[in-house]
Amino acid sequence: MRVDNVKYQTIWLKDRGTVQVIDQRKLPFDFRIVNLKSTEDIYKAIKEMVVRGAPLIGVTASYGIYLALVNASAWDWKGQLKEAMERLKSARPTAINLEFALNQHKERLANIYSLEEARNQARKTADELLEQEKESCRKIGENGLSLIEKIAKEKDSEPVNILTHCNAGWLATIDYGTATAPIYLAHDKGIKLHVWVDETRPRNQGARLTAWELEKHGIPYTVIADNTGGLLMQQGMVDMVITGSDRTAANGDVANKIGTYLKALAANDNDVPFYVAVPLSSIDMNIERGVNGIPIEQRHGDEVKYIDGYDKGNITTILLTPENARVANYGFDVTPAKYVTWLITEKGLCKPNKKEIKKLFRS
Repeated sequence: MRVDNVKYQTIWLKDRGTVQVIDQRKLPFDFRIVNLKSTEDIYKAIKEMVVRGAPLIGVTASYGIYLALVNASAWDWKGQLKEAMERLKSARPTAINLEFALNQHKERLANIYSLEEARNQARKTADELLEQEKESCRKIGENGLSLIEKIAKEKDSEPVNILTHCNAGWLATIDYGTATAPIYLAHDKGIKLHVWVDETRPRNQGARLTAWELEKHGIPYTVIADNTGGLLMQQGMVDMVITGSDRTAANGDVANKIGTYLKALAANDNDVPFYVAVPLSSIDMNIERGVNGIPIEQRHGDEVKYIDGYDKGNITTILLTPENARVANYGFDVTPAKYVTWLITEKGLCKPNKKEIKKLFRS
């Protein structure tokens, strides 16, 4: 994707010991590149949401393993590798891509005994995963494009109104995004679009990140409060909902940013198709049912009590609640498969049930 006519992706290797990422905490007010030079830097970047989004978390963790080996001592590199894997795995529990990436390294490094060979293999693994995620998102875009084209044909000259939640754009992946990939491809093909952007409290990834992405790409959008979507669907102002997924269970239940479940309920009640764009790397076949099966991250209450905003050239944090208010901050919820119209994957459209999902991994 392009930022002010310069091509970017969310993460890249600057040199042998430096990974660079876009600091998503600063957007849309400040476009800043951050240098990550150690496993601990990578851990903090994931934990503190410098980077976020399941595919990007996985790729970032993968480069974290590479940096662990770059900085490892020859006499105990395997022990240091194990410590790095355990540390990175604990950063964000809901996104399955993190575990997927670490398992890739674990398998490929198992029978390597030379530190330099291990470093080369880790870099190769991270580079391959990065390219794989980019290509998966591109294919998700192609496979979801037909859904938008069908509605566009029915509406003739009227724009297709799409509602999305949180940020499942290129900032959450490497490029293209998951939920936004069909939107970008449709726009570039000349299809008239309008996107309703949920603000996505408490961290406002919709209002801050998705809106910024769409604006940079020239796609018309409107930011709405999180609880507005149901009204818009009742009024016939939403043609489809597309979200991403941080982890999808074997039966098609979908974990995504808190508030997604409520959008699915509203969509179901108003006969609005509800699509989930998900790469295979975000599907966890080891969890039979997502409801009560996918771990739900609980984050610090300050994310709810305080909010960041831009004031007179500075990013400012202000208190929203009584100072001593008790806060619960669940990061994700799970949408049962029965409310999902299709999963949009790099292998094509898939009905959200175990039989059909298993076919994706065989083809």
